[in-house]
Amino acid sequence: MMEKQIHSIFVYIFIIIYCHLIGHVLCGGGRNHSDEIELEPGSIRCSPGLIIPVWEPTTNLALGDIIARGVIYFVLLVYMFVGVSIIADKFMAAIEVITSQEKQITIKKPNREPQVISVRVWNETVSNLTLMALGSSAPEILLSIIEVYAQDFQAGELGPGTIVGSAAFNMFVIIGICVFCIPNGEYKKIKHLRVFFVTMIWSVFAYIWLCLILTWTSYGVIEIWEGLVTFMMFPATVLTAYIADRRLLVYKYLSKKYRMNKRGMIVGAEGEDMEMSQTKMNHINDNGFKTFEEIDEEAREFEEHRQEYMQVLREIRKKHPSASMNEIEVLARNEIMNRGPKSRAFYRLQATRKLTGGNVLSKRRVEKKKEMKKSTKKDDNTIKVFFDPGHYTVMENVGQFAVTVSREGDLNHSICVDFKTEDGTANAGSDYEAVEGTLIFRSSEAHKQIYITVIDDDVFEEDEHFYVILSNPRFLSHDNLNGINQTAAGSSSGANQNLPKLQLSTPAVATVMILDDDHSGVFSFSEGQYEISESVGEYHLEVSRYSGARGKVILPYKTTEGTAKDGNDFVQTSGHIVFEDNQTSQYIPINIMDNESYEKDVIFYVELGEPIREEDLNADNDDREAQTAADADEIALLGKPKLGELYKCQIRIHESKEFKSMVDKLISKANTSITIGSSSWKEQFIEAITVSAGDDDDDDEKIPTCSDYVMHFFTLFWKLLFAFVPPTDYMNGWLCFVCSILMIGVLTAFIGDLASHFGCTSGIKDTVTAISFVALGTSVPDTFASKVAAQNDKYADSSIGNVTGSNAVNVFLGIGIAWTLAAFVNAYRGREFRINPGSLAYSVTLFCVSAAFCCLILMIRRRAGGELGGPLISKTLTTILFVSIWLFYILMSCLEAYEVIPGF
Repeated sequence: MMEKQIHSIFVYIFIIIYCHLIGHVLCGGGRNHSDEIELEPGSIRCSPGLIIPVWEPTTNLALGDIIARGVIYFVLLVYMFVGVSIIADKFMAAIEVITSQEKQITIKKPNREPQVISVRVWNETVSNLTLMALGSSAPEILLSIIEVYAQDFQAGELGPGTIVGSAAFNMFVIIGICVFCIPNGEYKKIKHLRVFFVTMIWSVFAYIWLCLILTWTSYGVIEIWEGLVTFMMFPATVLTAYIADRRLLVYKYLSKKYRMNKRGMIVGAEGEDMEMSQTKMNHINDNGFKTFEEIDEEAREFEEHRQEYMQVLREIRKKHPSASMNEIEVLARNEIMNRGPKSRAFYRLQATRKLTGGNVLSKRRVEKKKEMKKSTKKDDNTIKVFFDPGHYTVMENVGQFAVTVSREGDLNHSICVDFKTEDGTANAGSDYEAVEGTLIFRSSEAHKQIYITVIDDDVFEEDEHFYVILSNPRFLSHDNLNGINQTAAGSSSGANQNLPKLQLSTPAVATVMILDDDHSGVFSFSEGQYEISESVGEYHLEVSRYSGARGKVILPYKTTEGTAKDGNDFVQTSGHIVFEDNQTSQYIPINIMDNESYEKDVIFYVELGEPIREEDLNADNDDREAQTAADADEIALLGKPKLGELYKCQIRIHESKEFKSMVDKLISKANTSITIGSSSWKEQFIEAITVSAGDDDDDDEKIPTCSDYVMHFFTLFWKLLFAFVPPTDYMNGWLCFVCSILMIGVLTAFIGDLASHFGCTSGIKDTVTAISFVALGTSVPDTFASKVAAQNDKYADSSIGNVTGSNAVNVFLGIGIAWTLAAFVNAYRGREFRINPGSLAYSVTLFCVSAAFCCLILMIRRRAGGELGGPLISKTLTTILFVSIWLFYILMSCLEAYEVIPGF
């Protein structure tokens, strides 16, 4: 597993750095990182931490004791990093639940009914730069604030050094790994390039700003206004990124993608993407384009996500053409979870759980409630009697035909039911022979038939109908017709108390239509407008023949375009259908094209031509054209076919209901907070003691490996401890958010003390400890999260786009808050808040130069195909270069810290 290989590399880096720096002890003993007093060999000088006191004794220590203490501090430090990663898991889950809250908005498209859609309350860019960045960078930010408090609001080196070291690691190592982990030959680009540029500029400017306030505005002194401005750059970063994301105001109009038309409206220039074009077309009114301020960006984002889900469904349908709708829905949901856009929190949690042997997100809380199809056998103890079917159409010359009466329910009893015919427009004696009687259903009989005779004559007449009516259903006593009849209500006698209920059901009246066969017929559509789904494929449009059915008739037809277009929505066609003698209906085949559109609504027309009797095909056309509409009565007498009133119909094609409902269902269930959050303490404790395979696989039979068990038991203490944190479902995640950040603060205080004690015991300066050990420890979970995001996401935004935002937020919150508080407190005490610019200013300057070089490389790679991936040689060289830049940064910072090379 690549994750385990990377994990081993980080362990080796820790060990190598420690082994190199422990040589400082071998050469002359430890030295207090904050004190320039030289100590005797075998002595260490450490200041008490905020929580952890100095490990006594501190003098006359053997070399083995010093090394052993350093190892113990190192192991505890690593264990604390693991604890922070696990509580950050809860913290990020709470953030995901908070930022996943949705609201209902109503949008109105032209010629459409208003539609209510669900959109996120939090903008994605804002949530990434605020809560998400705070979640991933909380240890660095809190470490800087806690260190200032622990040192009585005096400057420390651990917090700022960790922030700069973490920024360097994020910029070079994480991006380098993301470049390399993409399959050979495949590229991935940043989608929201404007947001990336904004955050990248702020990221680099943040560290340039540090240099300015440390060395230029007031050398070595941080004034109140400098701290406040540093902090206020955080909301400025969020605001400018939000403007870039939403393409608002002047920023949007200055873009080269837009120009002014003759009417003073802003319209898209050539080369704009299809999604924006479609969005604007949806907002065209009768007067032309609306201005861009009127376009609902939230609706546009909703539509983009919907298009992604629709594309997934189309692909799955092609792969599994014979799958049922339920199977397609399950496959689509899994596919969307695997490759759909996910938040930074999702990848952070996924990475942490893989490393610690916890439940991977694809198997967690994805309701393993097996949809038990409870066969709901209604124990309905009722016998129902009805016609099946309830409507009959017969020709006048049919003679005798049968009407079927059925029963359903308990077939163990014998029943009977009365029937009789009743006139409609058809009259008994002249059009049909009246019948009346009783049907008897013996035990196990489910169907009986009534036989009726139709009277044929040679007189042309309109189509007529009559009725057959059921009445008085009842049981037969002892299966004997001559016995006592039981009514449907049953008898009060004890012998009949267990009889089921007996009743007539719909239809209890059958309608019989008699079609005259003395005329060739009138041809017409049943309705003037039809609505069909685009998924119907070949639609068979029914044409009816009434008022006669004599002879073979050929009926021409043709289709014409409306808003539906040939080749896109349907296949335009023309031809003819043939009615055989006594045939009363025929169908026109129309091919509907299924492009699986959402909210499709287009129309086209089908028109019938003049019907032609087969014997008239060779007749003279002039003789036929001489017949006029005024001769209708004569035509009827002659028996010639004609068109009815509805000879032209409109067909409206709408979206597939199944497809639309499935897309809607996927959208409603696409909220990843469902798979991330927790609903109860019981669920959290069960999850804490459960070990699963650290492999993101949907196979429930996957067996955890030995390393999964080792990591699980190594982290079991933290899992059980943090299971006491309130579940994310409480108070929409805010309660979990507050409790988690408090716990991260406590653990960060321990990390600050352990890192300081480890450094002074091993003879390592706080600056070096911060940019090496502490920065690596806080950045490992983000490394795996970015790697998973790079592999799974379609774009590079979640993997490297968020790195730049975090680097800026670290400075503006971590240093901005800490230094502002320290400046205020020191000003209140009547003194200045002083910082030694030396190592920090040198490290920041080195980082800025390296970061600018990194940005240039990314721009070149984008020109070549994409920021991530590419051919093996290209991406390998890029990764080696980025890692080399980071190692160079570490080496030069360490040399400056130990005064091997001059600093500022």
